[in-house]
This record gives sequence, C-alpha cells and structure tokens, in this order.
Amino acid sequence: MAQTRKPRFQTFNRPKIRVTKTSSVGKVYVDYKDVESLKKLISINGKILSRARTGAAAFEQRMITDAIKRARFLGMLPYSGGGPA
Repeated sequence: MAQTRKPRFQTFNRPKIRVTKTSSVGKVYVDYKDVESLKKLISINGKILSRARTGAAAFEQRMITDAIKRARFLGMLPYSGGGPA
C-alpha cells in the first residue's frame, strides 16, 4: 500500500507570480521599477515572501530580494506594512 505524504508546505492555491523578465540579449532580470508586481511579493506587514509561497527559484528569489530592497531605498516601496489600524 502506498501512503500519500503530506506536502511539506501549505498550498495557497494561487498561481505563481512571474516577475522575472528576459532582455533582448537573453539575460533574466527583475525590474525594480515594476512596483505593482513587486507589491505582490510582499506580505501585509511588509516582509518579503518566501520561495515556498512565491514558487520562485533560488536565483529568482535573490533577484527579487535585491529589487525589493532597491525599490525600498528609492522610496517606491514601504519598509513596513502600515501604521496602527
């Protein structure tokens, strides 16, 4: 009898968010100026979502992290989620 294993991470039933783009030369990058797609990768509290949630590869996650940090430094994204409700 084959047992079905419980998945390691909870599934969130949302499609994978693709923020990586390919340049005309063929290089893969994440644009820090694309704030709308980067907002989808940040939690309500302002934390960067993990690879398990976003479905990104390791090299994509590193690019996403750098792009979010760069956008935060330039003031395009907030460092924290928001004030008290």
